Amino acid sequence: MKRLYHKETNELLGFITEEQFQFLANHLEEESLADTDYYINRETLELFAQIGADPHLLAMLQRALGERKEMEIRWEPE
Repeated sequence: MKRLYHKETNELLGFITEEQFQFLANHLEEESLADTDYYINRETLELFAQIGADPHLLAMLQRALGERKEMEIRWEPE
């Protein structure tokens, strides 16, 4: 399991499984092997919905994004 946080505020967004994390890792850009954050926006979440992202993961990210156009999230191992 991994914990997801809003990078700017450190607000805990929730917990994701290794499979959900792997989906993020496969579809979002990592700047280095030590990178623990991801940039998301509305278009990213629309694409995730189209390609069959896990509904729990998608709902968590949509809730986190809220009214924002974009944000950065970060993860930590549990």
